[in-house]
Amino acid sequence: MAQVKRYILANQLRAESSQYIRYFRKGKLAKSGRGLSFWYAPNGASLSEIPMNDRELIFMIKGQSSDYQDLAIQGSVIWRVGDADRLGERVDFGIDVNKGVRLGKPEEQIKSVLTGLVREFGDGYLKDKGVRDLLEAGLSPVQTALAAGFAADPTVDAMGLEVVSIRVSALSPSSELSRALQAPTFESLQQKADEATFSRRALAVDKERAIAENELQNQIELATQRKELIAREDDNARSEAEAKVAAKRIMVEAESDAKIIGAEAEARRIRAVEQAAADMEKARMAAISDVPPAVMFALAAQEFAGKLQKIDSLNVSPDMLAGLVQQAKLFMNPQPQEK
Repeated sequence: MAQVKRYILANQLRAESSQYIRYFRKGKLAKSGRGLSFWYAPNGASLSEIPMNDRELIFMIKGQSSDYQDLAIQGSVIWRVGDADRLGERVDFGIDVNKGVRLGKPEEQIKSVLTGLVREFGDGYLKDKGVRDLLEAGLSPVQTALAAGFAADPTVDAMGLEVVSIRVSALSPSSELSRALQAPTFESLQQKADEATFSRRALAVDKERAIAENELQNQIELATQRKELIAREDDNARSEAEAKVAAKRIMVEAESDAKIIGAEAEARRIRAVEQAAADMEKARMAAISDVPPAVMFALAAQEFAGKLQKIDSLNVSPDMLAGLVQQAKLFMNPQPQEK
């Protein structure tokens, strides 16, 4: 933006090198050029300031394909002033002579013209092809078509403008058309996803079946091992019981044999004792067989008296006394034995 300073008699304008200044005095061009600095009288003066640097126009236009489907083209156009004097004749770039501010909106007018041209060229490109062909071709053909349109159209050059570059960033259908175009691909992808899901489920089922079969086989093997273990435990228990019975039988037989041996020994002891007693009795009887009855009677009386502790009364009859006297005589005077 040019700088204008006011003084008492005149104003001073100072512009940057990127600004093209046109100074008119009384309706005639007095000065023109880039980066000017000069004094001027505000009365009867007219100033215009044209930017010479590159400017960018961002656009989004809509059109229809040959099959009447809505599409949108987004991008940008880099433009600049090629001939400032020519452009100044076509577009008003006037500024206030006292403040230096722009009086109109010339860039909006230029952008409107460029946008209209982009819409014209873009719509011509879209109507030549179907929507699928346009989308499959991509952005490069659209960009080429717009550049060719600007190169062939004289409007830009007649205004003193130059198009530096054109960039197309997107070629997109409407939301309904986008969903419709995406439907086959989406269905195909969904079908592949479903097939992958089914395959994964089938694989999972196969793995689960394999796991179940493995578990069942393990259970069968465990049951078989358990059965064998129970049979072995039964055999061991039976063997242990038989061993205990055999041991008990051996103990009982041993005890029985011991008792028999003890009984036989006791019987032999008793027989020996009784035999000894019988032999003693026999010897005693043999010893006393020759003893006279009176002696035997006396010995018996002596033994009886030794065992008798108390005699309350004693009855002696004449017969018993006569017999005792007779026995005593015989004992005292034994008769000689005949040879």
